[in-house]
Amino acid sequence: MDESPAPAPTRSFRVTFVTGVTPDKWANAWRRRLPDEPLVLVPVDEDEPRGVLRDDERVAMSFVRLPVDRDGLHVIPLYREQPVVVVSREHPVAAYDEIAVDDLADEHLLQDPDVVPEWRDLATEVRDGSRFPVPPMTTKQAVESVAADAGILILPMSVARMHQRKDVRAVPVTGVAESQIGLAWRVDDPDPRIETFVGIVRGRTERSSRGETSLPAAEPAAAKPTARRSKARTPKPRPRGASRRQRRR
Repeated sequence: MDESPAPAPTRSFRVTFVTGVTPDKWANAWRRRLPDEPLVLVPVDEDEPRGVLRDDERVAMSFVRLPVDRDGLHVIPLYREQPVVVVSREHPVAAYDEIAVDDLADEHLLQDPDVVPEWRDLATEVRDGSRFPVPPMTTKQAVESVAADAGILILPMSVARMHQRKDVRAVPVTGVAESQIGLAWRVDDPDPRIETFVGIVRGRTERSSRGETSLPAAEPAAAKPTARRSKARTPKPRPRGASRRQRRR
């Protein structure tokens, strides 16, 4: 009778991802290439990825929105995202295909102004001290407030798409820095599957040489999308400096 111990089950390879990242294509490639290696994808909040990697050894890698504290981590940049302003369908900005951040200076931002420093440095309500505190909200709750015409949000395009509704519209905004998605993992994690996952994300095939992944070269930034003004909608520019209260009179 064979009394040899049964092989230990393979530890799942856990990868977290922030809102807006869609890791399905990489997960599918992993499952085709490594059908016997379980891959678990775990969504996390924007502020969690760095802490999850530090505190939970079950998590091997994380798709993060840069910048993050890189102490103890390897991080490779992957791609950039166009910022958009989310407004109610009835808002004048909804008629535009693109708008500059300085044309949003008189709006009320339903976020911490420090999250969008380009808006903060121009904002009328910040400059004259008339800004009132915004209560803590999830992105979903903030978008609901936008739909009620309580203010605006400036978000990465992928996040806006995750929370799209019929009563709001996302308009590309210029003058705001693009956000960037990266892939992070601990420098002291010896798991060889990390190299495999990096290769999949970077588009390497099974036959390609994998090389070192400890300090992989950054991918070139994706080309910034060019927004074009619709011929069907050509609203007149609003006068600079006019407050929303003045426009509604």
